[in-house]
Amino acid sequence: MSLSEIISDSMSYPFKNIKALLIYVILGIIASIVAGSTVISLFATVASSGAVETALGITTIIGLIFFIIVLFLIEGYALDIVKYGIERRNDGPGIEVGRQVGNAFKLIIVDIVYFIVPVIIIAVLSLFFRHWFIVVIAFILFIVFALANFMAKCRLAQSDSLGSALAIGEAIGDISKVGFGKLIATVIVIAIISLIILIVIGFINQLSDPVGSLLLGIFSVYFVFFYNRAIGLLYSD
Repeated sequence: MSLSEIISDSMSYPFKNIKALLIYVILGIIASIVAGSTVISLFATVASSGAVETALGITTIIGLIFFIIVLFLIEGYALDIVKYGIERRNDGPGIEVGRQVGNAFKLIIVDIVYFIVPVIIIAVLSLFFRHWFIVVIAFILFIVFALANFMAKCRLAQSDSLGSALAIGEAIGDISKVGFGKLIATVIVIAIISLIILIVIGFINQLSDPVGSLLLGIFSVYFVFFYNRAIGLLYSD
């Protein structure tokens, strides 16, 4: 697919799946309510008892666990949007709590690995080379591993396999298959479109805080669909 086709498809995708969009909104609202209630309860208990240990009771712990599970479910749901993009399906994912939460946990591991590896390489090289050389290498490694992490996310979404996602060499190889220039261009276009929309929302927010806040919440959900759909379509090539 061309860049214009990827962007146009990704921008219209959320509107083709209003039901899936509403599911994601509901998940976000649940996470926000649970987080807010847990924090308020925590501060209220600390204020009344003066002891953090008392505040960290069973109710608070349950609230935190539930909040984390919902966040993981949302992230796993986003991964399925990537998968549907790879398969070029136009429908929206359903909710599969166990698998999606598990995939979100796998994604955290993937992100950690793709962050740690370049840090280790830079730390080792810094023992032998000068500062300016390390800065150049660090920049190159950051770009390569950031793009490889995109590919790893797609590999995880496609296969549900942590091993496939952690195949760093293959993930880096996928960059050349997709096209380095096309990958960078897609990221830049998404960033520009998002920035323009945020500027408009910011202007509206100055006129009306409630309307601006509502639009920002809607755009946050829209962006998750738009962004992850684009990644999936890009990888499908």
